[in-house]
Amino acid sequence: MKVVVEEKVAAPVAKVFAVAGDFGGLEKNEMIIDFKIEGSGVGAVRTITLAGGGVIVERLEKHDPAAATYTYAIINEQTALPVANYVSTVVITADGADGSIINWSSTFDAVGAPEAQVEAIISGVYKGGIARTRQKLGL
Repeated sequence: MKVVVEEKVAAPVAKVFAVAGDFGGLEKNEMIIDFKIEGSGVGAVRTITLAGGGVIVERLEKHDPAAATYTYAIINEQTALPVANYVSTVVITADGADGSIINWSSTFDAVGAPEAQVEAIISGVYKGGIARTRQKLGL
């Protein structure tokens, strides 16, 4: 399966990537009750504990600030999400002089739930992440 969410953000690419491209920048919220990161740069591993129970372990596979893009993969087999073979890429491009477009996409296999339901879950995660990026930017 493939999921793509693309949204405009009213801030320049560098500012958006400073927030959205920070692999270690997750914060506790209504969904995340704990978060830790081990290492830095490519190869860093973040462990996310969800409020509803379950853990997601992700590894940073690529990180290119000059191109405003990064890729990460879920590496734990018993992940809290109904997915396997999950790889996601975030690309931020310019939209005029003071705007950006966040393109957040992934490929994965749906596991234990109908594909449409898994697509809705993953899309919701991305839309929530983009909304938190806007919030951190004061937009």
